[in-house]
Amino acid sequence: MRVLFLLLVLANSAFFAWSRFVAQSEPASDPRPLERQIDPQKLKLLDPRELRAPSQAAPKPAPVAAGAASACVEWGSFTLADAPRMEKALEPLALGARLAQRRTEETAGWWVFIPPQGSRAGAQKKSAELKALGVDDHFIVQEEGTLRWALSLGVFRTGEAAQARLTALRDLGVRTAQAGPRELQVPKVWLQVRGADAAQHSLLKDIARTVEGSELRECPTGG
Repeated sequence: MRVLFLLLVLANSAFFAWSRFVAQSEPASDPRPLERQIDPQKLKLLDPRELRAPSQAAPKPAPVAAGAASACVEWGSFTLADAPRMEKALEPLALGARLAQRRTEETAGWWVFIPPQGSRAGAQKKSAELKALGVDDHFIVQEEGTLRWALSLGVFRTGEAAQARLTALRDLGVRTAQAGPRELQVPKVWLQVRGADAAQHSLLKDIARTVEGSELRECPTGG
């Protein structure tokens, strides 16, 4: 009995020591949880209203493709007298060495003209009237034949182009001009632009639209 009593005393003493010194050193909760985190100053506590579902990343804009350069386009066709003025109209494109000329001889099937005036003096008088209206692009026909002393106001490959020229002349006040067929070989100039980018090609089309009867097209193969 004496031994059993001593064992009970020792057991009670051990339990008391454990509950007094060991159990209190391991609290059930941490009173300062942020201080136990890595870099606590970088943490931010969010209000539940601030929480949102993660949004999908916005797609990146596709890169703008550079305008594809055209190998060669040409604008025409113009008389030898008109070609320098048309070249000047292309100066805003700053083409430099990319601008060239291609000369041809074309069969003009139509022309715009003022009928023969009966004499050189009559033709010269009509020429002065045209210049007073701002029409400098004309010449007096001097070859022998039924058309001598007529005034030519332009030769064209198509009737549509001739009619466009006639309409423009009427707007300037030229009342006696006519459009009609005429077969003859005429030296012409095409202005060629090589390596034009998209912006230059667009500007070239805008310029070409201001010249009645002109055409903008791809250069002939090998041209």
